[in-house]
Amino acid sequence: MPDTDPALRRLVDQVKSAGTHAETLDIRGGNTKAFYGEKQQGAILDTTGLRGISVYEPTELVITARCGTPLAELEATLAERGQYLPFEPPHFAPGGGTVGGMVAAGLSGPSRAAVGSVRDFVLGATLLNGRGDVLSFGGQVMKNVAGYDVSRLLAGSMGALGVILEVSLKVLPMASASATVRFQIDEATALQRLNEWAGKPLPINASAWWSDTLVVRLRGAFAAVNAAIDALGGDLIEADLGPPFWQGLRDHTDEFFAHAGKAVDGGATLWRLSVPSTTPPLKLHGETLVEWGGAQRWLVSAQAAAQVREAVKLAGGHATIFLGKDKSAGVFAPLAPALMRIHRNLKKSFDPAGVFNPGRLYTGL
Repeated sequence: MPDTDPALRRLVDQVKSAGTHAETLDIRGGNTKAFYGEKQQGAILDTTGLRGISVYEPTELVITARCGTPLAELEATLAERGQYLPFEPPHFAPGGGTVGGMVAAGLSGPSRAAVGSVRDFVLGATLLNGRGDVLSFGGQVMKNVAGYDVSRLLAGSMGALGVILEVSLKVLPMASASATVRFQIDEATALQRLNEWAGKPLPINASAWWSDTLVVRLRGAFAAVNAAIDALGGDLIEADLGPPFWQGLRDHTDEFFAHAGKAVDGGATLWRLSVPSTTPPLKLHGETLVEWGGAQRWLVSAQAAAQVREAVKLAGGHATIFLGKDKSAGVFAPLAPALMRIHRNLKKSFDPAGVFNPGRLYTGL
């Protein structure tokens, strides 16, 4: 990325000025995830001016884009060549935010358990640190293992380490066949079947259970998908109804999340629970949607945060406040002292003056 780029120079100058005057900055792209994480603080550092696809090598399955590039623009470019982002980043607004925000938030969609997360597809990144230095990590090839994997560390960092200026991502060809199958079963049975199927060579790409209905998406070669339909049974959903359902699940616009939004307005909390996939139904008050083969569970509940977190901790997992008015318990699960020291040391190394997104990940970080 050339240092003479006006959009880059503007960002560098603003960061250096903030450091000099002991100011803080709130990194913003599309601002579609303002609800996520702790409260935004500081003067706005707008990244939308630094946009565009820098390099795209369809035959190498790699694309490099600047942080302010609209996610919709990136996905449209990939679709023209029959490729896509397998981790299905959510679009919480028309256009889907920006590439930088996608990586910083680290959120993945329905297919995460089958293909991997945002972090797994980041090959390299260029970062603007708290001193105003432009640093590059990783590369633009899949076999890049030299040194520390800082580029993947940025996924889910919520901007605490710096501004993600540019990122190189691994992409994949779209599957030749896809189908959605539905089963009318309770939560315990759904979890049992999902874990049984996980041990078999089935092209299960995504799953979701809610209100005694399990929905499974199959993706892969035509022969594999057709064979799985016969093996699993269930009701085959019409081809034109499957994609809108999964898109609604990805973007949190389907019925469950619409209901969750109203409940949050009434004082409830939408929790994102991460547990081992074999965990039986959690005995928590509220409504649950299960994804990722049982490993991710959404809970809409007015139950006390301490009770929710304790139940999830006993199951071997952790709980995040995804959406809620009361975040006094902390959005992200508290870290052990040793892990928090690592976080603080990383923050100090990349952003010694604490310029970027103060407290957005953890209070005091």
